[in-house]
Amino acid sequence: MTVRQDVTEWIQLVRAEYLESPGLQLTKGQVQRLWSLDPSTCEAILEALEQAQFLERTKANRYVRADREP
Repeated sequence: MTVRQDVTEWIQLVRAEYLESPGLQLTKGQVQRLWSLDPSTCEAILEALEQAQFLERTKANRYVRADREP
C-alpha cells in the first residue's frame, strides 16, 4: 500500500465519522489521538478535507463539518 492510498483511506474514514456524527468538533490533537495518526498524516488528512470544503477550522481550532448550522 502506498502512502497516498493510506492517506486516501484515512480521509474516507474520517469523513465517514463526521457524517455519522454531524456535531463532531475535534482539535487536531484529538483527531491524531482518536485514530492513532502520526502528525504528518493527520495534517494531510485535515488539509485535504478542508480543501474539499468538507471540514472547516473554527476560531477555537476545532475541525467541524463545513455544512453545519452556525
